[in-house]
Amino acid sequence: MLARMTPSRPLIDQAVTFLYADPPEPSWAFYENVLGLKLVQDQGSCRIYEAASEGRRAFIGVCRARAPRASDNPRVVGGVVFTFVTSDVDGWHAHLKAKGVALPAQPAMSKDYQVYHFFFQDPAGYTLEVQRFDRPDWKMP
Repeated sequence: MLARMTPSRPLIDQAVTFLYADPPEPSWAFYENVLGLKLVQDQGSCRIYEAASEGRRAFIGVCRARAPRASDNPRVVGGVVFTFVTSDVDGWHAHLKAKGVALPAQPAMSKDYQVYHFFFQDPAGYTLEVQRFDRPDWKMP
């Protein structure tokens, strides 16, 4: 494999965010059947899904947890919020609502961050976000 370099460091070709659930089966069903993410690898106790449209190379892994979660607050040390970036925030809100996902609020504009977004949770309690950047300094692919 050829190492591609930028002037300051090697390139990062892909990213995988791993989430842990016990039991993982409800989360696997959620990511496959509700979000409709493509399963790209089943490792037995861990499944990896394509989190972005084909060719965009962002992944989310959902694995069997080895211990209980330390906190339900995603904004503490070790917490996580996984964000799906899309131009169709309202379409995703309608899709998830039709699938029966609990959505605590309508999509809204965050003036602080200049994003249009909403939050929801997966079956393991992870906070997920769907957002659109409305900032001139964010470049969509």
